[in-house]
Amino acid sequence: MIHASNDNPVLDNPRLAGLTSWDADWRGLRVVVAGIGVSGFAAADTLIELGARVVVLDGNDTARNRQRADTLRIVGALDVNLGQDAMTFVPDVAGDRPDVIVTSPGFPPTHPLLVAAREEGIQIWGDVELAWRVREREGRKTAEWVCITGTNGKTTTVGMTASILQAAGLKAIAVGNVGTPILDALRDPVEYDVLAVELSSFQLHWTHSMAPLASVVLNLAQDHVDWHEGYENYVADKSRVYENTRVACVFNVEQEGSVGLVEEADVQEGCRAIGFTTGTPDLSMVGVVDDLLVDRAFVADRKNTAAELGTVADTGALPTRHVVANALAAAALARAAGVAPEAVREGLLAFQPGDHRIQLVAESDGVRWVNDSKATNPHAAQAALSAFDSVIWIAGGLSKGVSYDQLIERNASRLHTVILIGTDNQSLLDALERHAPDVAVVATSGPDALDPAADPTDGHAAMHAAVQQARKLANPKDTVLMAPAAASMDQFQDYADRGDAFVNGVREELGL
Repeated sequence: MIHASNDNPVLDNPRLAGLTSWDADWRGLRVVVAGIGVSGFAAADTLIELGARVVVLDGNDTARNRQRADTLRIVGALDVNLGQDAMTFVPDVAGDRPDVIVTSPGFPPTHPLLVAAREEGIQIWGDVELAWRVREREGRKTAEWVCITGTNGKTTTVGMTASILQAAGLKAIAVGNVGTPILDALRDPVEYDVLAVELSSFQLHWTHSMAPLASVVLNLAQDHVDWHEGYENYVADKSRVYENTRVACVFNVEQEGSVGLVEEADVQEGCRAIGFTTGTPDLSMVGVVDDLLVDRAFVADRKNTAAELGTVADTGALPTRHVVANALAAAALARAAGVAPEAVREGLLAFQPGDHRIQLVAESDGVRWVNDSKATNPHAAQAALSAFDSVIWIAGGLSKGVSYDQLIERNASRLHTVILIGTDNQSLLDALERHAPDVAVVATSGPDALDPAADPTDGHAAMHAAVQQARKLANPKDTVLMAPAAASMDQFQDYADRGDAFVNGVREELGL
């Protein structure tokens, strides 16, 4: 079943319809905030500041959450309930039923609390919906939003976009799923000109009224199909980023069906479809010509001329096709915001990519060691695998219900050896057997492992063993690539912990 946009009543409550600015009358609004993590805490704190009556729920009764709960009680939360029992029913707020639930992104639509709220007719917002509704504030500049989503490349692209905007002299910041809540930026003393907003499919599912200046879906592949109950639902939620866009809907020319998402979106009059491609751009596109990044979309005579935006080499130390595509998408968003061509190159050169994203860790004895722990699904791993010719691939983890067949089929000829970490690798093993039966596979845990007695839950030990084995097997011109194509929580705290384990293991093994 596709989660249609009407599965959540948007304007049924007249009390909520008028809440479209910071200065609206939020006093007395009864709100349940589900989740007390980064986004949930910011939502609760903001609502309390606005004068709403707030009850906060979270299923995890941890020391950190108890500390956050104490802070929210001090600033005025009516109650904060922690523990699994807190998430089993919709509580009253100030003796009456809530007007709205503001949910953190991690809770799926099938969560019993949210199902109960919908059945009762209670409107559900995400933190992004709340942020959009309070973005306008008397006496302060209202920042424009350029919004980025996609299966992979979001964080790199949002960082590149913010860097380009800053190079143009604009006050800009990367916010949203990248780490800094949008609400925190809106309450910052700095009055931003533009917010570069990274949005997950989870956040977009609960967003209704956002109308960005420009928006992009970078790419689409199977991911989070468990949360969305199917790939169609996932695509439907991703495509919501285009709704109400005012200036430019940016789409990936090389992604089948991407222009259709723009064509189906209900955009504002005058909004243009702008393509990005790593090939030669057509009219109303940005792309690559002779290693130059060029713009045929935001120039006056785009039929006969193009503006030079930079070079492929400007996109980073390892300018893979995926990274170049991200840079072009960022350039299109920034150009939609009025940035001059020269600022694109300056911004790309100034951009410092985060760790764990096709990160060159070391080169030793002709072997390149690359950390791409952020590759938590096959589509992300494809971007890294396709960039190298001979790969010792460290992979595995929680598969999230996705298929590995296409990934292995496309890259079988590149694989020197596969070294498995993780505890949920049967689907990966099956795909290797079907499409790369001659490629050697080494496991770090389980009965066929190098050490059958190894603890399968000890990710750091597994990574250490994987790095040691990779060094033994690697030949000059090989790339040891840690791009797991799976989530990390079976063996690590998160993808960053997994990436750090690889980086530390490489440095220790090579004596760096």
